[in-house]
Amino acid sequence: MRHLLSAGDLSLAETTGILDLAEQMSLVQARPVKKLPALRGRTVVNLFFEDSTRTRSSFEIAGKWLSADVINISAKGSSVSKGESLRDTVLTVAAMGVDALVIRHHASGAPWQVTQWIDAQVLNAGDGTHEHPTQALLDAFTLRRHFRRTAPGQIDFAGRTVAVVGDVTHSRVARSNVLLLQTLGARVVLVAPPTLMPSGVDSWPVETSHDLDAVLPEVDAVMMLRVQRERMSGGYFPTPREYTVGYGLTRTRLGLLRPDAAICHPGPMNRGLEISADAADSGRSRILDQVAAGVSVRMAVLYQLLGGEDDTPAGGSADARPRTEGRREAPAPDPRGQR
Repeated sequence: MRHLLSAGDLSLAETTGILDLAEQMSLVQARPVKKLPALRGRTVVNLFFEDSTRTRSSFEIAGKWLSADVINISAKGSSVSKGESLRDTVLTVAAMGVDALVIRHHASGAPWQVTQWIDAQVLNAGDGTHEHPTQALLDAFTLRRHFRRTAPGQIDFAGRTVAVVGDVTHSRVARSNVLLLQTLGARVVLVAPPTLMPSGVDSWPVETSHDLDAVLPEVDAVMMLRVQRERMSGGYFPTPREYTVGYGLTRTRLGLLRPDAAICHPGPMNRGLEISADAADSGRSRILDQVAAGVSVRMAVLYQLLGGEDDTPAGGSADARPRTEGRREAPAPDPRGQR
């Protein structure tokens, strides 16, 4: 895997490999010393042209726990605010010898364009209304854990139904989840008002519905999407109240879900609009599990992209090990907190 630009680029084997590796990485979170030497000597730059809390923080933590040098650059504090182009910005960063660039940009396709300009490995942390592949991976990680806990012995995603509800038109999370969940074998149902159902959705590997109450009783998980009012230039729905009545996961609608159905939300949440406090804080909510999974999954992705095999020459010190292009197994976390 050279870059991670789209969830559709991942095969079933690659997806399963990342999720399995993330399970190993999750053990680091329970350690007193949360540090592995896997990416020592590597430099990762988080280049964010849009505001972010969860994605940028989890990429930063993931890189640091793998011992990489992590640098955060935001558009507001860089030369971008002086008029520098995306091309000049990434060429400047790449000229400093970085190994990987994690980029979030408001223009769809920007991460792919960056790969045409630089040799460093590129991870898409969200591009416009296009995709957000690591979010889909952490959602799949969270759901796989939930399914294994509630129905041990069953195949993880085969026969499962996942509803993705809300502002599908503006959601890069929805697009990546559709691709990844389809790869994993799940049935995906998109639920949205007609004005928030994207054009061309008939060609997607999904089912669609405008009736949330009819869909909820048959799902194994429901993923509520944030209403992205900052991307809306017109009246996509009459009032927030009418949206909640038609498509919000309210206290009443909780009763329509199966007892073991998972509730997910990529965040940030508009409480009281697309999801009620009762739903967000219920025992079936996996929202904080998604946040925790973000670190483990992004550790796995960074390791898959940058992890090289150490080769210590005879008589050489461990600190003088050259990097090679081979891959190695993730180092097993030491329960004592030391390596």
